[in-house]
Parts: sequence; structure tokens; C-alpha cells
Amino acid sequence: MSSGLGIPSVDGALEASISAGLDDVEARLLAAVKTDDAMLSESSRHLAQAGGKRFRPMLTLLASGFGDIDAPKVVPAAVVVELTHVGTLYHDDVMDEAQLRRGAESANARWGNSVAILTGDFLFACASDLLADLGPESVRIQARTFQRLVHGQLHETLGPREDEDAVAHYLSVLSDKTASLIAASTRLGALHAGVDPSQVEVLGQFGERIGMAFQLADDLLDIAGSQRLSGKTPGTDLREGVATLPVLYARRAARPGDERLLSLISGPVVDDADHAEALELLRAHPAMAEASADVRRWADDARAALAALPDLPARAALHALCDTVVTRMS
Repeated sequence: MSSGLGIPSVDGALEASISAGLDDVEARLLAAVKTDDAMLSESSRHLAQAGGKRFRPMLTLLASGFGDIDAPKVVPAAVVVELTHVGTLYHDDVMDEAQLRRGAESANARWGNSVAILTGDFLFACASDLLADLGPESVRIQARTFQRLVHGQLHETLGPREDEDAVAHYLSVLSDKTASLIAASTRLGALHAGVDPSQVEVLGQFGERIGMAFQLADDLLDIAGSQRLSGKTPGTDLREGVATLPVLYARRAARPGDERLLSLISGPVVDDADHAEALELLRAHPAMAEASADVRRWADDARAALAALPDLPARAALHALCDTVVTRMS
């Protein structure tokens, strides 16, 4: 499939439909952000054209495989979720003061925070414009998802309360900030393909769980992966002082001899030598295995949800996706 995730081919007809659908999503994505304003046109296309996995649109299309994958509202729904996702990236980069996004200069670094924020708002407006043609249930799904996205970002910004477990707080943030939109992707795809409401609910549960596995796997790849394989510079979160699950586990279960690691990961690791040392120590720490087990657990839970769905090529593809999310950590 053209998802960039390397999912094994399970059915030629399904694969052809997904590939064609993703091509259509790309074209409609650029058409949706078209505007006569030169500045806004350039800034809104900046990330839309920078690529990405298109993970969410792919899931929208795969979920539609349990009904009519060619139904006219399926691709617009996929465009909605990608516009929403890309819009959040503009805002995230402002919040994180990020300089790079998808290997390119971030919008805030290039044009400033105000332009980046307004561009994100514009993309949300473009998504809303498409939603208006999808019906009230889609609007409701999007509104509730957006509420969770805001909650997730707010709670990430505020950090855990003094009486709150840091790991539980982090997983709650991921659920709202990442998994919610992935769950919306599967719900919208199934809804507009005419899938039975009970199966729409199951696919939403699957999306939530695979969304958690996907993001936690990304956390591990940021530490254990290579730039050659992942296309990302290892240790970006460490440089920015973002405490992802392996770091939280290392802090919680510190062993004798971990003093140097704990000192390094107490905040942003800016110095190159310290950064390399922190990566080396963290890669050898049991916290990595503990976090890997969590990824597998979420992927297993996602796979278990699929048992309630009919045995169709789309289900086999989603099974394969669960395996891919886990194996990409290796």
C-alpha cells in the first residue's frame, strides 16, 4: 500500500482501492487549502506538501473496507482528518518552539508564531467546510475529537499534578492528543461506508488502541531508531526535554548506577556529547523493554477488537497493521 508503513499486501483489490483513495486524498487535500491569498496559500501548503505517513487517511479508507469503500463521502472524510492533523502540527510547533517539521523548516520558524497559528486555524476552517457536507454525526465526531485534542495539549502543557502519577498523566495526554483523532479516522471511514453502527463503534475502539500503540512506538523509535531507517534524527525528544514513556520509566525505576542517566534526562539534553551519552545509556536501560511491552500490549488490544468484525480483507489488513506497528520498533 502507498501508506509508507510497509503493510504486507493482503488483497490486491483492496490494495488498489486504498492506493487510489490515497491519491485522491492528496489531490483533494491541496484543493481544500487553495486560496487567493498568496501568504496563506504558501503557508498552508507548506506542511501539506511536506509529505507524511498519511496514517489517518489510510485508516479511514481501511475502515471503509467493511462497507462500501467507494462511497462518495469516504475520501472527503479522510481529507477532513488529515487537514485536522496537519492543522494541529502548526499549533504544536508553536507550543514546542520547534524549528523543523518533516525535515523542513517549521512554519513558525519561517514566518513566525502568528502566521503559524493562523495557518493552523485556516486548516481547521477548511476541514469544517468539508464537514458541513458530511452531516451532523460527522460534525459531532469532529467536535468531540477536537475537545479531546485541546484537553490533551492543555494537560501536556500544564504537566502532571503533584499527586498525579507521571506515567498515567502521559498516557492520558497521548490518548487525547493522538489516539482520539486516529479513532475518529476509523469511525468516519466506517460511518460513510455504511457500516453497521455496532461495527463503527468497534472500529473506533480499534483506532483508539492502535493510535496509542503507534505513538508509543514513535517514542521508542526516537530513542532506539536510526535516521537512515526512520527518516528522523534520533533523540529529538531528549533535546527538547520531552519526557516520553522510556524516560518516565527510567526515572520511576532508577537502579544503582543510574545517577548519570537521571542527571542527563532531568531536562533538555542540548550538548552533543551529553546527548549521545544519554541515548546510549537509555538504550541499554530496562525502561526500553518496559515501554516496548506497552506497545505490544496496545497492539494486542487493538487486534483483539477486530475479532468482533467480519472476516474481510480489510480486517486482515488491520491485523497486518498491528504487526507493522510493533515490528517497526525492531
